[in-house]
Amino acid sequence: MLESRPGDLFQPGDLLNNTYRIECLLGRGGTSDVYKARSEISGNLVALKVLKQELAANEDFTVLMAREENIREIRHAAVVRYSENHRTPDGHIYLLMDYVDGPGLDKRLKQGPMPAEDLMVICRRVAQGLQAAHARNIVHRDLSPDNIILRGGDPAEAVIIDFGIAKDTNPGAQTIVGNEFAGKYSYAAPEQMSGDTDARSDIYSLGALLLANFRGAAPKLGANPMEVVENKQKPLDTDGLPEPLKTLIDRMCAPDPADRFQNAGEVLAFLDNPDGGSLGDMLDAPNEDATIIVPQTSKPAPTAPPVSKPAPEKTKKSGGGLWAALAVLLLLGGGGAGAYFGGFLDSVLDPGYPEVRPYSFIAEKPADGSVEIVGNVPSEAVRDALLAVSQDADLTLASGAIADTWGADVLDTVKPLEGLREWRLVISNNKARLTGTTDDTNVAEMLNELFRNGLPGALEGKAEIRFELPVLPVAEVKAIMDSFADCGPLARQGNGHFDGYGPADPILISGRVASTATRLELFDALRALAHERQVVLDVEVLNDSLCVVEQHLPKAPPGGAEVEFAVGGTTVEPNPSGRFFVGENPVIDVVLPDDVTDGYLTVSILDVSGNVFHLLPNISREDNAVANLRDGAAGEIPVRVAYSLEESAANGGIAFKVDDSTLGKSKVLVLHSAEPLFDGMRPTSESAVGFAEALKASYEADSSRIRSLDSRILVTAKP
Repeated sequence: MLESRPGDLFQPGDLLNNTYRIECLLGRGGTSDVYKARSEISGNLVALKVLKQELAANEDFTVLMAREENIREIRHAAVVRYSENHRTPDGHIYLLMDYVDGPGLDKRLKQGPMPAEDLMVICRRVAQGLQAAHARNIVHRDLSPDNIILRGGDPAEAVIIDFGIAKDTNPGAQTIVGNEFAGKYSYAAPEQMSGDTDARSDIYSLGALLLANFRGAAPKLGANPMEVVENKQKPLDTDGLPEPLKTLIDRMCAPDPADRFQNAGEVLAFLDNPDGGSLGDMLDAPNEDATIIVPQTSKPAPTAPPVSKPAPEKTKKSGGGLWAALAVLLLLGGGGAGAYFGGFLDSVLDPGYPEVRPYSFIAEKPADGSVEIVGNVPSEAVRDALLAVSQDADLTLASGAIADTWGADVLDTVKPLEGLREWRLVISNNKARLTGTTDDTNVAEMLNELFRNGLPGALEGKAEIRFELPVLPVAEVKAIMDSFADCGPLARQGNGHFDGYGPADPILISGRVASTATRLELFDALRALAHERQVVLDVEVLNDSLCVVEQHLPKAPPGGAEVEFAVGGTTVEPNPSGRFFVGENPVIDVVLPDDVTDGYLTVSILDVSGNVFHLLPNISREDNAVANLRDGAAGEIPVRVAYSLEESAANGGIAFKVDDSTLGKSKVLVLHSAEPLFDGMRPTSESAVGFAEALKASYEADSSRIRSLDSRILVTAKP
């Protein structure tokens, strides 16, 4: 449970869709937050994964959220139960799931080593859950201690959670930060670095997290990305583990998937009979996505048996060696939102070179940088050709499961890329991914046409070359904002750079406009300029009359006065929504905070028709001194400024009903001043323009007299 912050999307006590009452925040993630809530109908506790507001309009994330909903078809006690996605009236998307009460294995990990007996029980339970998921061709791909909860603290009640939409959605999830390798990637299978994932990857991750919880510490893979890459090629250290836990983890965590338990059923069979199974070495590499749904026809790629050969021969041409950034790319492998890598390198297999698996190659040209290359090459000729391309190359002569034309195919891929601003190419065996960006439309069209049918020769993969403006000048955005500012100036929020927006920077605009049409036209204009950038408008739609006054309101801070609405009748019923229908009688109270004890209170309502009605003071109620309104009462007090028809008939005071001639938004203004705002009494009603001019004159005469300004919107509509 985390402490709520003012910026959280929901606060304890909030009610979602008239059903789920928020109790607390369970965890924050990069794309979503998880809340504990209780159904007001059934009383049952639930967990709500809420997509962050700025991503709710992003189709990529909503599709992934829908994909997670589809996992509800898994029916097993060891897998968290999902229900369905919901959308609140104001557009927030959340996924409903079971609430699992108990500590996560990540919390137990921090408390120190766990007994082998408990870990064997957890292994059986989680393997049963994986068996149910794998039977539906669903692979978790993100198993780690924070994704397993022990219901009630009982190892026999372990539950797999978060078949998530991204690696950072889990509470407490860690990622790569700068040039340091941290966290969850320690538990991923080695083949995930190249995007090859199947059920055996989950088996590896389960074994790795069992080992971590037995040791009471997450794996230490190195101080920098290069050390991590090297350590991933070594077996996991299971020395000192008791049997049969040692053999179990050895057989779950073989680095070659072919040497592992091939499915969760084999894990369960070993637990029933520890004398059986299959053995392998160990590796650990990162994953970039979370859940994938494997097609029914997919089968594990065949893998050759281990070959005992000398260490690969390394060739360098660089003062800097293997760049940490490229090591991070290698760790990221084939996954990642917006980071699709392409394959490159030519190879002619030389049986004299040591064999490596997988046969990996990465080349990258960063923006405003030179080409950097790291990986395996099949021959000296290929190596020399690539050294001519890059001054920063770390190449190893090796053989592997690659096509005879691999080297030529890689060179044919790299040579046309000179016109790109930045590009990345990643190859694992014969599988390759290429991405790049350019601000030249002709270059983008040429390369996309060149690679339209895939990458050259035997390389299996695709290229994605995007046209992308390097920087969108702030001046261009501001010019559009100014052209649509019909209700006061619009403001840029704290995003982008001082002078422009990068390709990934969203455009966030706040303020007020006079109509829905203006808001739509503003959005369309910004969208056309933004290219692929996200456009978010936090813009309130008022009307022409409100905007006239809005632009002349004094620059006063809020004072804490609250406007409360109710519906009049034989009894006065609260109406917290502030929405009234034709024929209803709005009742309005201004609640003064306990520290407002002197001065004067001015309350006016600006309606849709362009008129202003003065609720306090007016000719029938001239006294607006706060001390007299309090009449000796201390603390927070309500001051009624618009009455029910029954109260008005009995005791006087302004009362009104909603008719269908002035439907829309009106605004209640509450001004607290040291002295009366105006010289003499204003008429009960006047034009918005006249009131605005009087406010402006009052403020210019003595700007210090106005202490605070509070307001609230009242909406009238047809039923």
